[in-house]
Amino acid sequence: MSPALWTAADAVRATGGRSSREWSATGVSIDSRTLAPGDLFIALIGPHVDGHDFVAAALKAGAAAAMIARRPQALDADAALLLVGDTMQALERLGAAGRARARARVIAVTGSVGKTGTKEALRLALATQGETFASAGSLNNQWGVPLSLTRLPPTASFGVFELGMNHAGELHALTLQVRPMVAIITTIEPAHLEFFPSLDAIADAKAEVFDGMDSDGIAILNRDNAQFDRLAGKARARGLSRIIGFGRHAEAQSRLLTCTMDDAGSTVGAEVMGERIDYRLGLPGMHWVINSLAVLAAIKAAGADARAGAAALANLSALKGRGQQHDIAFKGGKIRLIDESYNASPAAMRAAIAVLAAATPGPGGRRIAVLGDMRELGPQAPLLHAGIAPDLMALGIDLVFTAGPLMAVLADMLPVERRAGHAPDSMTLLPLLLARLNPGDVVLVKGSLGSRMGPIVEALKALPVALADTPSGSRH
Repeated sequence: MSPALWTAADAVRATGGRSSREWSATGVSIDSRTLAPGDLFIALIGPHVDGHDFVAAALKAGAAAAMIARRPQALDADAALLLVGDTMQALERLGAAGRARARARVIAVTGSVGKTGTKEALRLALATQGETFASAGSLNNQWGVPLSLTRLPPTASFGVFELGMNHAGELHALTLQVRPMVAIITTIEPAHLEFFPSLDAIADAKAEVFDGMDSDGIAILNRDNAQFDRLAGKARARGLSRIIGFGRHAEAQSRLLTCTMDDAGSTVGAEVMGERIDYRLGLPGMHWVINSLAVLAAIKAAGADARAGAAALANLSALKGRGQQHDIAFKGGKIRLIDESYNASPAAMRAAIAVLAAATPGPGGRRIAVLGDMRELGPQAPLLHAGIAPDLMALGIDLVFTAGPLMAVLADMLPVERRAGHAPDSMTLLPLLLARLNPGDVVLVKGSLGSRMGPIVEALKALPVALADTPSGSRH
């Protein structure tokens, strides 16, 4: 049985609420659909859904108790309830109490791209050296961060938290909750430009992560990025004196020395704060290589063993929608699918295209990019989409399918022989793609979440059922 994470008495002290009876919870949830037995269910009130409507379902599913601002109807008289004035404020207070009691060395990860992958790499690498907690999925916003803090075990040696934003001021509030000892900013790139006037403004918003750090905190910054000096200046202005650069730059303290890439990953040689470390990285792509340097710097900054952490990175695997690969039986052969459907920005798009370019098709196969619109890029969006065309050409991508009005701009920039098909949306594009697929093809699917490229991924993964008798393999 899992140890109690929160007791009724703990939660009452943290939130100022009132409990109907004694209970203990082994986890915390804000979603009755994914709640695990033993969780404390928190009935948040969102713009479209009121969690109070699902309290009965949560208790029936095995919730230890429910945190509520009002008692829903049709509950048992002896239901375990924690009554608070405002459930969102109570969640934040419970998260603050979780952070206050923690002994963990806490690392925060933010940046325009690569946050979740870097967080997961840290989770994997640090878990070899002590109890490690990391926020789940992309729980990086005003709900996800305090929820993650409530889940931080008091016994953990390390805590890793992803912090996201798309407006100025958001990271300031989140970092004050997390209070990191170490903060990584992966990179500054055009993303969320709909809400920012410039890259400088994006850098300033990302630099808010330093607001929650003490003067002995450590900033880990991309030395190759044009915003490095601006970010370093912001860190110093906040009182941080330890700034570690990572990348290929000659002055980076976590510096790439050698790299050999292949279909399955990379063999890397690096110097990490004076220590030569050679390691295998279990995912392909230069973006993973560069971010692994930030991971090793953070491990060392947190007082752990970077060499041991590096050894664990051979087992790094991609998440769904973030580079996961699948070999799928098709017409007597197979195709390889690279699933990058979770999100997209110009930098992430270029990184994914580079992975596709490095992949080896099967006999007679081609490298095929299936691309959906990149969202939240503001007035520069058409230009930024058109700017992807030179990468597709230079890297030798054979066929490009596009979906959405912005990707139509990209399609117009390509020579006719590379334009495989365009449609207004992903589902209209799907039959055009299926009609052109051959065994041996390698297919990249990428776009912002709002462009709904995920259904194309699911349709391709279902091909063995629809078009072949042999089961698919899967590469993770």
